Amino acid sequence: QLQLVESGGGLVQPGGSLRLSCAASQFTLDYYVIGWFRQAPGKEREGVSCISRGGGRTKYADSVKGRFTISRDNAKKTVYLQMNSLKPEDTAVYYCAGRQTPYGVGCDLLDEYGYWGQGTQVTVSS
Repeated sequence: QLQLVESGGGLVQPGGSLRLSCAASQFTLDYYVIGWFRQAPGKEREGVSCISRGGGRTKYADSVKGRFTISRDNAKKTVYLQMNSLKPEDTAVYYCAGRQTPYGVGCDLLDEYGYWGQGTQVTVSS
């Protein structure tokens, strides 16, 4: 069973940057599309970004386009979310999630993801 562990969250000032990591603790990530999601207090969880198995296809929520970049290193069993120009409204718990997907298929933030990490807190505040 795929187990995912997020890291890299923290407190950052508006305009700052953070890089989140999502690491597979045991099995390879090769067979999984990986998505990043976030949930702010009192709000529903929303999809942020996702990346295909090979890394060639990505998607982003409109609210983060041009500021966030998703990437993956399958050899290191890790997916990254580089977050730049952070805003207070980016404050949330960020989760990564995995979905086993045939090779060559893209990703979609509306798909059902079966494997979830515990989350990492990102706080953007001055």
